[in-house]
Amino acid sequence: MTKPSLPELLHAAVTAVGGTERPGQVTMAQAVADAVDDGSHLLVQAGTGTGKSLGYLVPALAHGEPVVVATATLALQRQLVERDLPRTVEALHPLLRRRPEFAMLKGRSNYLCLHRLHEGMPQDEEEGLFDQFEAAAPTSRLGQDLLRLRDWSDETETGDRDDLTPGVSDRAWAQISVSSRECLGASKCAYGAECFAEAARERAKLAEVVVTNHALLAIDAIEGAPVLPQHEVLIVDEAHELVSRVTGVATGELTPGQVNRAVRRAAKLVNEKAADQLQTAAEGFERLMELALPGRLEEIPEDLGYALAALRDASRTVISAIGGTRDKSVQDEDAVRKQALASVESVHDVAERIMQGSEWDVVWYERHEPRGGSAYRPAGASLRVAPMSVSGLLREKLFTDRSVILTSATLKLGGDFNGVGASLGLAPEGTEGEDVPQWKGVDVGSPFDYRKQGILYVAKHLSRPARDGDRADMLDELTELIRAAGGRTLGLFSSMRGAQLAAEELRTRIPEFPILLQGEETLGELIKNFAADPATCLFGTLSLWQGVDVPGPSCQLVVMDKIPFPRPDDPLMSARQKAVEEAGGNGFMAVAATHAALLMAQGAGRLVRATGDRGVVAVLDPRLATARYGSYLKASLPDFWYTVDGGQVRRSLTAIDAVAKKAE
Repeated sequence: MTKPSLPELLHAAVTAVGGTERPGQVTMAQAVADAVDDGSHLLVQAGTGTGKSLGYLVPALAHGEPVVVATATLALQRQLVERDLPRTVEALHPLLRRRPEFAMLKGRSNYLCLHRLHEGMPQDEEEGLFDQFEAAAPTSRLGQDLLRLRDWSDETETGDRDDLTPGVSDRAWAQISVSSRECLGASKCAYGAECFAEAARERAKLAEVVVTNHALLAIDAIEGAPVLPQHEVLIVDEAHELVSRVTGVATGELTPGQVNRAVRRAAKLVNEKAADQLQTAAEGFERLMELALPGRLEEIPEDLGYALAALRDASRTVISAIGGTRDKSVQDEDAVRKQALASVESVHDVAERIMQGSEWDVVWYERHEPRGGSAYRPAGASLRVAPMSVSGLLREKLFTDRSVILTSATLKLGGDFNGVGASLGLAPEGTEGEDVPQWKGVDVGSPFDYRKQGILYVAKHLSRPARDGDRADMLDELTELIRAAGGRTLGLFSSMRGAQLAAEELRTRIPEFPILLQGEETLGELIKNFAADPATCLFGTLSLWQGVDVPGPSCQLVVMDKIPFPRPDDPLMSARQKAVEEAGGNGFMAVAATHAALLMAQGAGRLVRATGDRGVVAVLDPRLATARYGSYLKASLPDFWYTVDGGQVRRSLTAIDAVAKKAE
């Protein structure tokens, strides 16, 4: 029997998911098939609406070798596992004459730990919270979350946190989950045979397609011990996020709270001398952190060096002591030891890494404001260390022994793929060399007619934004635009303070248009309410630039208050920029402008989400029209019709609003 052609397979899959075949999707599928067949690497820019998930799933399934698909967001992981893969597998089964298995795999702390749930968290003063299970009707939010988790544990088949709806706070989840360092191991755990994390790993070993996240992919690359099953093809979707996710995984942190927790956990397991040594080191570190001012540390100050050396040495002593202890008075000692070891090893490893002072690492102090809600965090300071760049790591670990496909709606910045390629460790396209990964960049376009569907408006007449300065003229412009649009506005701000000030001011000026503000409700709830009422506006910062998918009349104006360059005092970004300059490059363009271009491309992509969408992307920063780098940033955006005429834009918004009202 002849092998089915790729167009046949794609047609069957698109029909099964109720989609429409698009030229860009066909081009993408063929490019992916060619790369997979010859073992090469591919960067594919596929605009919104292309149907890129089928554009890579169909050729990957047709190839028949094990595939890992890594995504950045939970929404896309769910879409792949709950919708696209089941339908595609069934549609291709008659043609391929096989039914490929697929599975989801995440880091261990994403799964409920039955040992923690039933035996309780090894107790210390701060975390002895399991007694709240015993209360008949706990009144605290934490107690209620824990009771709900216990009930859910009897129903869930996966134990995956993301399958729990509604969710629980980070603090509650921490009571019933473990990191890989804290895990006893299936062979030593009384619940090993029923373990949700182990079951997920077993399913992944048997699957042809494993869907995971960027963080687990980074752990697999960085830590050397394989976490993902063997595979021939790696597909990285939402690839514009990969560098920041890998950087996050490779970042170490020390806080007084973390160090004190390690002291408490180890105290019952080691001799008094070792415990006192760690306690003294922790107190010295905490005193130092109380005085820490935010900013980069190009050299480690003498007092910090002493404090870190004390922490490192005391941690090493405690680790040795824990290794040999057996204390019958400590209940469930294996779990207690594992948790204590994990805490102390984490302190030791970060202290030693900073002490070693690699030229490839950036070290800085950061101060945190208190944060409530599910991502609870107390106020205070932290000491952080992150790699100057992850490009070398990615080149060495990602692009060897497999074909890698990277795709996103925004990979081509300033007109080519080389900027994103460089951040991933790839030499400019076409560079020859024995150890140089060969790759190809393909832009398959978009099904949308951006020049007819959208306008890019730059408010050239406004004053240049100054850092944290009052921009009265910008607020005037924003007010007029929202009035013309009849609400329907997504406001993307470069800082939370900017979003808050604008929301406060405009709620007074134009009360007829409700303004939702990020942080006042969960993101999901905000987006749902924004989509439900066209007169409503939604203001916020970073996650809104990339996380909003609201097709239709509720989002007809996307406003950016200013070009989202990284803050000049951002320690990591400024260090990367300086390193490029010292190597003879243009640090501003390579780091700051690339960062801004990526965010602006993502932000502008919020406007047109369907073929019937119409509207305006308004940039209230004159530098996009006047500065030399403006053309680079504009070349990174969808090809909207461009103007600096505010009157024309307000007339267009009024007309678009009138059409939408007629249709409502």
